Amino acid sequence: MDSHGQYGQQVVWTVVAADIGPLLLAATGEGLVNVVFHATDPVRDRALGRLASRLGTEPAEAPGSPLLAEAIRQVRAYFAGERRDVELPLDWSLISGFNRQVLRELASGVPYGTVVGYGELARRVGQPGAAQAVGTAMGANPLPVVVPCHRVVESDGGIGGFGGGLETKRQLLALEGVLPQPLF
Repeated sequence: MDSHGQYGQQVVWTVVAADIGPLLLAATGEGLVNVVFHATDPVRDRALGRLASRLGTEPAEAPGSPLLAEAIRQVRAYFAGERRDVELPLDWSLISGFNRQVLRELASGVPYGTVVGYGELARRVGQPGAAQAVGTAMGANPLPVVVPCHRVVESDGGIGGFGGGLETKRQLLALEGVLPQPLF
């Protein structure tokens, strides 16, 4: 028990190689809690600091942890084209309110190989005028790839923004067959 009378939760992490660059995966006993793009040492260190602050415990590097084993397996299979979706228990504790509602709808209602507009996603959660707020929710997504914010695009056909960078978004959409593979 900690000084607030609460049981601390274990947070474990590892970095896995992916075609889009290194991904940090972090998990708790509840499930996968965070995925971070471009997890070079400085990015990783900042992400781990944020996790420690938000979850109240220091994340431990544990690539062999049973809490991470299935996430590692499924993420690797996804990038190898052997799996269409990552289906894991998720720990939603880093997101709440409208953002959580939008991300849950995205996770359950926008399948592999499809896209949805920001406005359409807002409509699906009962807030038809909240396209910009949906964009904010996408930017706050602590579980990119797993909760596929790369599948959210502009209604006029534009690719929209992306926290992992537009080239990463293009690569993910190409992997899923939504965009053509780059020529070079």
